[in-house]
Amino acid sequence: MIEWATMAAPVLTVLVVDDEERLRELVRGYLAQAGFSVLVAADGPQALELAHCHQPDLLVLDLMLPGIDGLDVCRQLRTFSDAYVLMLTARAEEIDRVVGLEVGADDYLTKPFSPRELVARVRAMLRRPRTSGQSAFPPGEAAPRVFGPLRIDEARHEITLDGLPLSLTATEYGLLAALSAYPGRVFTRAQLLEQVWGGDYFGDDHVVDVHIANLRHKLGEESARPRLIETVRGVGYRLKASVAGGQ
Repeated sequence: MIEWATMAAPVLTVLVVDDEERLRELVRGYLAQAGFSVLVAADGPQALELAHCHQPDLLVLDLMLPGIDGLDVCRQLRTFSDAYVLMLTARAEEIDRVVGLEVGADDYLTKPFSPRELVARVRAMLRRPRTSGQSAFPPGEAAPRVFGPLRIDEARHEITLDGLPLSLTATEYGLLAALSAYPGRVFTRAQLLEQVWGGDYFGDDHVVDVHIANLRHKLGEESARPRLIETVRGVGYRLKASVAGGQ
């Protein structure tokens, strides 16, 4: 009798970084029970060392850490890793800082939180393609797409602004991909969450606004005088159709 071997799905690794041992172990237990390989760190330097050595797929990262705080850990992480980052914060008003400019966090949870919700967020994030540009544009559109000063080359996975390379996080790239696929079309926050974060995302839709602000900053835009991304008050966002094709 021939037994056909089945290829098991790879076990994804999550690094949990929190200086509260009780919370750290609670999250570790829930994630391990959900089938993830889990590493833990109590501070920033240990987190960066583990991230270098093990290249985790996602970090659950507390904002308030001794020594190097979560924002600095995230900044340093982005120099060598494209792992997802789910930031934990104790205060809702810190949200803009958490997913702030050039930090590179992908999502956040405000303490106290449900461990089951955290696991659900982790699962949803890891179902998204991590590599920017992967499945970002409609198939078959290989020709570069030009929007005024912005040039998107799908085939090369390159974006330039005024002729200079533009560095975007995967989330920012996903938002730009969604908007630029249909110039002039207005996307609601819910539609952008569906396109970029996935249909099973159930967090605060304010995260869309923060990442749009980050993207605008990198595009050299002011929300009051946008060259490319317009806010449609009470509805959502769109890429200005008037700049399509380099007009």
